[in-house]
Order: sequence, then structure tokens, then C-alpha cells
Amino acid sequence: MSGYLPVLIFAALILGFGVVSLAVARLLRPSRPSPVKLMNYECGAEPIGTAWVQFPVGFYLVALVFIVFDALAVFLFPWALVLRVVGVSAFWVMAAFVGLLGLGWLYAYREGVLEWK
Repeated sequence: MSGYLPVLIFAALILGFGVVSLAVARLLRPSRPSPVKLMNYECGAEPIGTAWVQFPVGFYLVALVFIVFDALAVFLFPWALVLRVVGVSAFWVMAAFVGLLGLGWLYAYREGVLEWK
């Protein structure tokens, strides 16, 4: 437990700082609501339509494919830095990981997710 004590103290300080900062900001902020301040603001132009617009599912699918390849980059660069130290077995583990991501890319490609319509 003594090894985790500094971590717990640091976490408590972070949480306390966040709570105190929000509380002080709420106490010090001016509260002067008016119809103009409560209006939607969109780049200086009057908003057209409602805020609840349905986006095509393609946006979300592209975002999911991006997250998959972002995960590849996050794991691939540190692995490349320590490859000589960890040995050949780490090479095959990463090859399996890249192979699984390749299967995900192949599935997305065959489903037409990567084609922008």
C-alpha cells in the first residue's frame, strides 16, 4: 500500500483541484442571461434548421476505421523502438496484431466503408 500512497495523494490533489476550480468559477462568473446570449451562435450567421441533424453512417464508419489504424500507430512505434531488446517472439506477436488489423481493413474494404459516397 505504501507504494501506492503517492499515487493516491496525487489523484486526490487532481480531483480536488478540478472540483475547487469549477466551484470558484461558478461563484465568480457573472450571471446575466439575456435572449441574445441564449441564442445559438454559428460563425456569426443565424442558424438554419434544428440542431438535431442526422449524419450519414459513413462518417461514423470512417471514424471507427481511423481509430483502428490509430491503435496500430500507438502500439507499432514503441514496439519498433524495443524490437532488438525483446527479440524475435515480439516480432511474431506484432505480426499477428498487424494481421488482425489487416483483416479488419479487408472487411471494411469489402463492405465499402472506405468508399466515400
